[in-house]
Amino acid sequence: MSETTQEHPADASAREGSRKLVVGLGNPGARYARTRHNYGFWVVDELVRRCGGVPEDICNARLVRGARTPQAEGGTEFDLAQPQTYMNRSGLAVRCLAQRFGYDPTQILVVYDEVALPLGTQRMRGRGSPAGHRGLESVLENLRTDEVPRLRLGIRGAEADHELADFVLSPFDSSESELVEKCIQWAADACESWLDSGLQDTMNRFNGAFPELSP
Repeated sequence: MSETTQEHPADASAREGSRKLVVGLGNPGARYARTRHNYGFWVVDELVRRCGGVPEDICNARLVRGARTPQAEGGTEFDLAQPQTYMNRSGLAVRCLAQRFGYDPTQILVVYDEVALPLGTQRMRGRGSPAGHRGLESVLENLRTDEVPRLRLGIRGAEADHELADFVLSPFDSSESELVEKCIQWAADACESWLDSGLQDTMNRFNGAFPELSP
């Protein structure tokens, strides 16, 4: 008589949702290109630069398929996306991509700006509420779960007396530009770590202040 083996839910998840997607949030068009709200777009731009690939227009998103992290044995294969639906409707594009290509929500990393965090810090989490971020709120509503990994990138500068809408749609100050460029690289490193090493290891290594700012 043969022994019946019951599959662990985590094994099923790994089998059915093994392909990963990194989504950078932002607004399309030249008007918004250099604003703080497009931080997520810039990180995906850096990942595209590192791994190559030509974006296609699919599901109201710019999508690069079949990218690989620069690790031994060919690295981890993944896809990159920038929704073109404007920030507050980002979830429409993400839901379409998930349905079309079969991404499990736990295999989607959403990268976006976070006004509650100071510039030069980042936080990765595996689940939680959108905490007022309309782009992430749209993603969670459309995927119907809060168990979606996210990488929050701090954008709060020294000045705190701005209207929120005006602030996130303004460019970084020239005095912040050097730090922003370094943090884009750092965030892209964190994305590659999530792809190759998973959530917990990446949180341990990358959550906090940019190393040059740490005491």
